Amino acid sequence: MSDDQKQQETNREEQATISLESETADGNIDNLIDNMASSDNSGEKSPEAKATSEPQVDEIPEIPELSEIPEIPEDVEVLSSPTDTATDIESENETIIATLQQENANLKKLFDEQVKQSNLVKTQYARLAADFDNFRKRTTKEKENLTQQSKKDIITKLLPVVDNFERARVQIKPSNEAEKAIQNSYQGVYKTLVDCLKRLGVSAMRPEGQEFDPNFHEAMLREASDEYPEGTVIEQLMRGYMLGDQVLRHAMVKVAVPQDPMITSEEKQEITEDVVDNAESLS
Repeated sequence: MSDDQKQQETNREEQATISLESETADGNIDNLIDNMASSDNSGEKSPEAKATSEPQVDEIPEIPELSEIPEIPEDVEVLSSPTDTATDIESENETIIATLQQENANLKKLFDEQVKQSNLVKTQYARLAADFDNFRKRTTKEKENLTQQSKKDIITKLLPVVDNFERARVQIKPSNEAEKAIQNSYQGVYKTLVDCLKRLGVSAMRPEGQEFDPNFHEAMLREASDEYPEGTVIEQLMRGYMLGDQVLRHAMVKVAVPQDPMITSEEKQEITEDVVDNAESLS
């Protein structure tokens, strides 16, 4: 290798070193690597390469005048400061809280109305249930009373038939076998009728010797008697009947009364004189 070639090689190395420092300062390492590779491949740099390998000084940009600065469009969003952002967030939170509180109040009011309506429906249901229960009990009682009254009316109309059978048994005295057969036949009918009445709950009264009770007895006669206390039933003239605890027919009875005291002739004379004296004094 000649001295000129060595000198050129040395110059290329120095230029590469200067170019590396310049590119490192500017942050363009990739361009520096490309320049070094191109320098190895070509033995001599072109004038344009020499020009680019020389260090360049950044030019200071000119400050534009105030009139040349463009205005910011109105639709461009301007970044706010952190204080303004916090204020906006707080205001938005307060708005949300107020909305939720209003919605909560509305829901509570609606809930109270629903509870009130539910209580009203429950009260109406309880009242209707009580009315229906009272209606059911009343209709059941009325049905029982109607059945009892119907039974009472029918049996009351049959009592005269029973009375006739009893009178016939007392008054008719059969004198021969044929009359006895007739008496036994109608007495059998009478017994069957009495058994049916007993199954229906009919019972005959036995008032003899009892104290007179207007709820069950009807006084037809009074008889003075020393044998029975005053107000005692001496005799039953027409039999009374009961249907359960109800009176079908009052028993017609004779009631004992005390006997009048015996008055002598002398007592009668004194009484007459007293009456005359009283009449004269009054006149």
